[in-house]
Amino acid sequence: MPISVRFVVRSTILLLAIGFLALLGIVGSTIWLGERARIYSSDSNEVRDIRIAAVELRNAVQSAESSQRGFLVAGNEIYLAPYDNAKASALSHLDRLRNLLSTYPEYGALLKRLSSTVSDKISEMDQTIGLKRNLQGDLALGLFNSNRGKALMDEAHVFLSSIIRSSDERLITGLVEQRENTFRLRLVSVVGGLLIILVVAGVTFTIFQYAREVAQARDEVRQTNIGLEARVSDRTADLGRARDRAEALLVEVNHRVANSLALVASMTRLQSNAVADQSAKAALRETENRIFAISNVHKRLYSSGATDSVSLQEYLPSVLDQLQISMQQEGQGASLRYTIDPMDVATDAAINLGVVVTEWVTNAVKYAYPNNHGEIRITLKPVSNDRAELSVEDDGLGRGAGPIKGTGLGSRLVDAMATSLRAQVLYTDNHPGTIARLNFPRPNHM
Repeated sequence: MPISVRFVVRSTILLLAIGFLALLGIVGSTIWLGERARIYSSDSNEVRDIRIAAVELRNAVQSAESSQRGFLVAGNEIYLAPYDNAKASALSHLDRLRNLLSTYPEYGALLKRLSSTVSDKISEMDQTIGLKRNLQGDLALGLFNSNRGKALMDEAHVFLSSIIRSSDERLITGLVEQRENTFRLRLVSVVGGLLIILVVAGVTFTIFQYAREVAQARDEVRQTNIGLEARVSDRTADLGRARDRAEALLVEVNHRVANSLALVASMTRLQSNAVADQSAKAALRETENRIFAISNVHKRLYSSGATDSVSLQEYLPSVLDQLQISMQQEGQGASLRYTIDPMDVATDAAINLGVVVTEWVTNAVKYAYPNNHGEIRITLKPVSNDRAELSVEDDGLGRGAGPIKGTGLGSRLVDAMATSLRAQVLYTDNHPGTIARLNFPRPNHM
């Protein structure tokens, strides 16, 4: 069935509306996650202060009790040196804990009992110390051996442990919620991205089909109107104009495809500027760099006219220059120095290599140079007739032992890209610094 202009217009509007709604979903989800992260940060700071106050109160009371015991046993005033400071610290942290928990009605009864228990414990310690100073050591030891002080200390410990445990549970609950929210955002972004890709594919297919049918109609007109030269000429001119409009629209669509990822990256930067939470801001900036790495491949394809290969000697420097500009905008003083040998690879391979070098350079800036100053060296060269190597080297702190720093998303991305390239990843401690190497098959052997 032939495709009409009305169908092309309507289907294009419908598909673009779907793409716009998908983009709104991604942006809305990002804004929502940023707000939830801000609320979590505020709540976690308050819970952390409550926990610290409870721990400091417990430590202060224990310190005062240790000082009291030392004086009662040895009778030496030197044991009382930390007593007054510990007692004052305990009262100060008790007041701070009351203020922090004043907005939580469920802690009202517990705070009242805790305040009474701490006051009784301090009074008991003051009483035994006073008796000992007044040479009534037997009475002091008798009061001490009555275990009343131990009972008060145990009761206070139970109350404080309850507050600390409750604070830990709230922190864990908030962290779980943040992880779930991040997963939801990732899911929305993936689904929205797929919808946008389908929209672009649908519009492109419709226009191609329309252009093809226009060309077929032109040929049919030519064949059926051989004897009518004037009419054929007019019809040919009309079809030529229609073809020119279709080709112009096709060029515009191709240009939008090449720039769509850059648009998403720019929107990601705008969102990162609006997010207050530093970890969310950093995650958005890293996402922006990854999108730019992929966007640069499409720009190279569009500007060069090539469809199946990318020159790494042109592509990787553009990615690294963009990273350098991004670092300078962020106030990071790390400098990039690169040596890229001439090499053409398939589009998918170029995207994979761009993502890998982006992740490694970003990690070097974040973890190798905490003071933001240092040099990062990037090299791409053939190492044999059928293998090539991409390396990123720094002179920073090194990987060291222990768990992976950060969320581990970058490492998983590198591993995924390496699997796609059938490549080998190797990290070497350089003392100082780290060398990250990606050994992959050269284009003719991939």
